[in-house]
Amino acid sequence: MAAPPYPWLKPAVLVGGLSPLALLALQFVQGTLGANPIERTLNQTGMLALIFLVASLACTPLKVVFGWTWPLRLRKLLGLMGFAYASLHFLTYAVLDQGLVLEAILEDITKRPFITVGFLALVLLVPLAVTSTHRMVRRMGFPAWQRLHRLAYVSASLGVVHFVWRVKKDLTEPLVYGGVLALLFVIRVAESLRKRRARAETAVSTPSA
Repeated sequence: MAAPPYPWLKPAVLVGGLSPLALLALQFVQGTLGANPIERTLNQTGMLALIFLVASLACTPLKVVFGWTWPLRLRKLLGLMGFAYASLHFLTYAVLDQGLVLEAILEDITKRPFITVGFLALVLLVPLAVTSTHRMVRRMGFPAWQRLHRLAYVSASLGVVHFVWRVKKDLTEPLVYGGVLALLFVIRVAESLRKRRARAETAVSTPSA
């Protein structure tokens, strides 16, 4: 069997994706994260979570628009890294910011809208991470697995809302992510409609037995 193209691709993305975390941990230990290290950690882990989620959702549209197949090999890795950073984002909030005081955490989740949508975005990612293996695809069947993983768009959209409500004033950056996400969604819908039309035309043109 021929070796897959770009054998260095996944290791390079993995190392590149973990590098910000290593740098953040080093700065945290050295005390060089500024006057509010917890807020800095929250901002960076949340941003990285959104970046990787949007990147994972871009893999199929890149194939649709440019015909590139190599991004599909990175889709699962990017999605799992997005989940990992989203989990770290929440753990930073729960452990470092709130000291694992469950009453305070639950009150925030239920009463502060931007935390509510952020927590919901993380919850929606859990079943996607759990079912990301080839074994789970076989167990669920590809159509059911595909329907479940459409929640990635919902989670990423909630992540953008969480970002918008958190920054409050300068909305430029979250709106850029929202615009990119909307474009990716439009490409996916257009491709789905194209395939549906093609199937319908094939069914019409195929003579019945």
